[in-house]
Amino acid sequence: MRKASGTRPPAFHPAVILATWFWSGWLRPAPGTWGSLAAMPFVWWILEFHDAMRLGKAALLCFVIGCWASAVYGRLSRSHDSGEIVIDEVAGIWFTFAFIGYYTTVSVPVLVLGFLAFRLFDIVKPFPIRLADRRVPGGYGVMLDDLLAAIYAAAAVLGVIYLANNMGVTL
Repeated sequence: MRKASGTRPPAFHPAVILATWFWSGWLRPAPGTWGSLAAMPFVWWILEFHDAMRLGKAALLCFVIGCWASAVYGRLSRSHDSGEIVIDEVAGIWFTFAFIGYYTTVSVPVLVLGFLAFRLFDIVKPFPIRLADRRVPGGYGVMLDDLLAAIYAAAAVLGVIYLANNMGVTL
């Protein structure tokens, strides 16, 4: 569960830059949405010029770095999982589209659908996402709920694509 930051840490600390995804987490309102939006150009670029496997590797690297950066940010700001930390949304969006891109071509409608699905599951936090969000401590806990939201979002989008294709609609 996101809490307001107790103290704003130094802006140019490497962990702060990464945890806030180049300060996009400091934008208001809805810093998680801003962080997710800031991750989208990378999704498009990697899928356009590389492949879903490379996006998955980038997401995994982002996840590992995010565990460190969000733990450091938490210590510096004296809060756990501050809303300003958005590297978890970045990794989550990247995982979402790595999963989707592995199974299908990612078009603009799929980008929009995947973004909306990820935000929905990240905000609503159905079981076990809410459990992970509340019970897993540290930087790993900050990152884990977004990985789970990515799995839900990818499954939902792939389900919609499957249904659309069976009805003769191409997304």
